[in-house]
Amino acid sequence: MYGMMLRIVLFLLVAAGCAFSGELHDFTSDGCSLFPDGNFKDRTLWCDCCFDHDIAYWQGGTKEERMRADEALRDCVRERTLDKELANVMFLGVRGGGHPAFPTWYRWGYGWKYGKGYAPLTEQEKQQVSNRLEAYHAKQSSGYCGEKRRQRIKEGGLSPEHK
Repeated sequence: MYGMMLRIVLFLLVAAGCAFSGELHDFTSDGCSLFPDGNFKDRTLWCDCCFDHDIAYWQGGTKEERMRADEALRDCVRERTLDKELANVMFLGVRGGGHPAFPTWYRWGYGWKYGKGYAPLTEQEKQQVSNRLEAYHAKQSSGYCGEKRRQRIKEGGLSPEHK
């Protein structure tokens, strides 16, 4: 009986270990996932903050790196908006919804096949991150928010301090 249980546990551990694939998917960003990228006056006001946050979440890493990414998002939004409550709402949202165990497109480490969790990036993984970001920027030099910001400037929707 215990032998069978031990075999099942060992099988599950091996299967879990094999679930992670070391190939990084191309970088994608949708700005502020499930949240506006700005306000009515400037629809991309804090989009760049979210874009930088997406880069961190896409590549993943340790718990401490996630906390630093979430704090950087909060601080960037607070700096752009001077709205501490808004920045804290966004911080709490990413802390609650971005855990790597959630099977979502915006979870911590979403660039990797599901199962990486909290783990420091190896040198090989860091090289993949660098290569994929370089390829992304070669295709979209202005990034997700840049195109939206450029359009808003053309339409006269960005104030000079946010250009």
